[in-house]
Amino acid sequence: MGLAEGIRKHGFRKWYERELLQSHAHMLLLLFCAIGLLGSFEVFSRKAPLVDQLSIVASILACVAVGFWAMRRYLFLLAHAEHVANQAVCAQCKAYGRLDVLNVDVGRQSVGVRCQRCGHAWPIEDEAGAGAGR
Repeated sequence: MGLAEGIRKHGFRKWYERELLQSHAHMLLLLFCAIGLLGSFEVFSRKAPLVDQLSIVASILACVAVGFWAMRRYLFLLAHAEHVANQAVCAQCKAYGRLDVLNVDVGRQSVGVRCQRCGHAWPIEDEAGAGAGR
């Protein structure tokens, strides 16, 4: 779910919470991959049949690939949430996260928002593509 769609559907604070939860779910996947990697190294033996060795090497490669992807997703989602959250403060009344979405500018990669408290409008730069799905 993109930024504009998420804010419209759930509100900014719920969108931010969901983005952080999704980010930390990827961190948990990274932890599981590390445990799987350590377990695969533990059971690897040169004395085992070739088929067993190849299956263990395949599981090592799978853990490394999934772990690398999970780490990149974790860092991206966390950085994206923080980047948007830093822009979610109204410059006039200093209200945090009380936003309504006005428009989405795909060309400039921004989402126009308005403060629910005072009505001040400003753009939020969205590096993930103007609220488009990732």
